[in-house]
Amino acid sequence: MRLRLAWTGCLILAASAAAGEDIRVPATAGALTQAVARARPGDVLILADGLHAGPVLIDRPMTLTDTGDAHVVGPGEGTVIRVTAPGVTIRGLDIENSGIRLDRLDSGIALDKTARGAVIEDNRLTGNLIGIDVQGAHDVVVRGNTIRGRDDLRVPERGPGIYVWNAPGLLVEDNDISLGRDGVFVTTSNKAVYRNNRFSDLRYAFHSMYSNELEVTGNVSTGNGMGYAFMYSTRLIVTGNLSQGDRSHGFFMNFANKAVLEHNEVRDGGEKCLFVYNSNRDIFRFNRFQGCGIGIHFTAGSQDDVLTGNAFEGNRTQVKYVGSRWLEWSEEGTGNYWSDHVGFDIDGDGRADSPYRPNDAVDQLLWTQPMAKLLLGAPAMQLVSWSQSRFPGLLPGGIVDSAPLLAPGVAGLEGGRG
Repeated sequence: MRLRLAWTGCLILAASAAAGEDIRVPATAGALTQAVARARPGDVLILADGLHAGPVLIDRPMTLTDTGDAHVVGPGEGTVIRVTAPGVTIRGLDIENSGIRLDRLDSGIALDKTARGAVIEDNRLTGNLIGIDVQGAHDVVVRGNTIRGRDDLRVPERGPGIYVWNAPGLLVEDNDISLGRDGVFVTTSNKAVYRNNRFSDLRYAFHSMYSNELEVTGNVSTGNGMGYAFMYSTRLIVTGNLSQGDRSHGFFMNFANKAVLEHNEVRDGGEKCLFVYNSNRDIFRFNRFQGCGIGIHFTAGSQDDVLTGNAFEGNRTQVKYVGSRWLEWSEEGTGNYWSDHVGFDIDGDGRADSPYRPNDAVDQLLWTQPMAKLLLGAPAMQLVSWSQSRFPGLLPGGIVDSAPLLAPGVAGLEGGRG
């Protein structure tokens, strides 16, 4: 009985500590550092409007928030706020002026591996080398933050808006990220969700390497060097994302296997809407790729991939396939829409009655020997192209869509982005 009472007393004390108390922190010299040092687990530190000097180390569970306009400003060296305790929340603050040492991962907010369950939301991070650095912390939420990186450094010297390493259970949603190098850079970190974020004025909007079982959904990339890059990653779910006016690639797949890309869209793209390099057993369906130099560049032995229900519209070159095997790009009688395909639909099923073959031997010659463009008007080159169009058996392998769609919106395309 006595043991039970003692245990009950411990639980009451723990609950009381977890609840904590509200502590007002004035915007005076040293006040924030002193308040953090004196805080008990569960306390809520409410920062007054004005400037609060960093750096700050949070080594016990607590909440940092403000009354509307509190700025935590670093000295221009190191990290502004470092979290080493579990269960910490940082909400509603302006966090500024980290150092610029990439080798030290200088950041606005840095979460160490012991910062499990941290919640970082509705903050404004400006002028930091890395906005938020999640280094080994599990089950973290990064939500609703506005991150503006550095544009006074060369691109290779800048850091990402959000840097992730070994952080399973991570949720990154509703953030607005611009400037800096990559919007989100993920390396060696599995089982996470990245959704409804907005990216602009970056090198890559989203960049993952050696990371598996990721969900990347509902994000918008606008005017970046590249939209979404997946490298050496597997079992990815990539749905409902938009790449608008990204200069080189909308979606970039390099050794990315067993991925599902559905209902994504590339609008007014640059060099390539979709690049697939040595990526196997992927499914691409109900996506729209529009306005790029190349709709899809498919190369380096990629195989066992499924393409169905996609729309390729107004790309200067719809397909660039570098390989010698025949690949079928339809599934169960449903192919893709190709805006340059002239076909008839006698039976009215929405599929063209003739297959779509986008490339021939002349195309492959031009890709490997660009100077051959000087011969394009030669009768011999025209004869080769005409012969292969009439006798496909002369082709050296390539892409065939046996059931091309006559209009986008067939077989589920209407469920994608509008």
